[in-house]
Amino acid sequence: MDQRATPIRRQRCAIYTRKSSEEGLEQEFNSLHAQRDACEAYIASQRSEGWVLVRDQYDDGGISGGTLERPGLKQLLADIEDGLIDVVVVYKIDRLSRSLMDFSKLVEVFDRNGVTFVSVTQSFNTTTSMGRLTLNILLSFAQFEREVTAERIRDKVCASRMKGMWMGGYVPLGYDVKDRKLVVNEEEAAAVRGIFERFVEVGSATVLARELRRKGFRNKQGTLVDKGYLYRVLMNRVYRGDAVHKGTAYPGEHQAIINERLWDQVHAIFRESPRKRANNSRAQAPALLKGLIFTATGAAMTPSSTKKGVRRYRYYVSMDVIKNREPSDEGIPRRLPADLVEAAVVTELRRVMRAPSITAQVIAHLAREGHAFAEADVISALQTFDDVWGQLFPAEQTRIVQLLVRRVTVTSEGLVIDVRTDGVSGVMRDMMAPRKKVAAE
Repeated sequence: MDQRATPIRRQRCAIYTRKSSEEGLEQEFNSLHAQRDACEAYIASQRSEGWVLVRDQYDDGGISGGTLERPGLKQLLADIEDGLIDVVVVYKIDRLSRSLMDFSKLVEVFDRNGVTFVSVTQSFNTTTSMGRLTLNILLSFAQFEREVTAERIRDKVCASRMKGMWMGGYVPLGYDVKDRKLVVNEEEAAAVRGIFERFVEVGSATVLARELRRKGFRNKQGTLVDKGYLYRVLMNRVYRGDAVHKGTAYPGEHQAIINERLWDQVHAIFRESPRKRANNSRAQAPALLKGLIFTATGAAMTPSSTKKGVRRYRYYVSMDVIKNREPSDEGIPRRLPADLVEAAVVTELRRVMRAPSITAQVIAHLAREGHAFAEADVISALQTFDDVWGQLFPAEQTRIVQLLVRRVTVTSEGLVIDVRTDGVSGVMRDMMAPRKKVAAE
């Protein structure tokens, strides 16, 4: 009787290696090489079972096992889904994942594609219930070890911060890091003190940010400062010599830049209600239509305001009212809410900026003046006017309105807005000049 041996099924084996830190990866023989050697030796010992090593390597150096966002692991899973792998071999379970939840997701992928998972130093088989139980127990201990390590690191950071030590991270303006300690950068420290002192004078981060941007003041990363950045500087307790951990301040090892008196002055301003400070800023801001708005009878309308409680209401009032003159036309409003009138004017300006005829006029006007602006840049500037307008300070908005509006006339039927279409070219020239300068640099 002819007896033939059952052919051995070929098992394509992929080795996955991982190391949490980048320390030692530059060495000629590192931890990843050691893991791969052990796995290759194990696969060679199973050659009689049809195990063969695939050519592709799946390595993740310097990446934590607490996440699945790993390039090598993603490539491994993609090849599994494509049916290119039958067995996944690792040195230890925690090389694949230290999270029980993440590992369960990986096992689902393995099962769906008929892939076996093998750990060289921990003998088990994921195709049996006992193997799965063993796997979950081992993985639970791996996750426990990871969490304990994290707790130790957190405790060490907390203890170090309580001693006032610098624990790395973002280096604030005014300091440099030497020998893992913060040391004062005198030039930057003077700038920080200037920010605190000027804020006490103006009482507004918005106004201060406008001044600093006009002067070209930049942060430690070389970016022009904005209001949000100033708030972070003014609230940073590092400048008064503190080391902060989870909201609690401890005496720091580093030298303070801001004395207690200046710090208290700044934060006394912050203790005022934001609405009160905003009202103060608005009260100091110029009226958008000052000198531009008139009634149909020719009477100028001047900015005025009244205050009820903590809220201030702004108006444009006819000089007929202020000088107690009898109006020649009873149908013309003599007092108008400033916000309503200004919003109508800005809406009209935005409409004008989007008009194709205005675009053609601006391009032609700039060309006649000899400005080398590309047509695409001009069109882009006109289209982004809406976004730019919302980022401007009140004084800058007022200047643009003065350039674009010849006159606003209040009639019994509504507003008549006379727009200077020739002024659009000047505004666009100002908007695009910074871009040209930056490009040249």
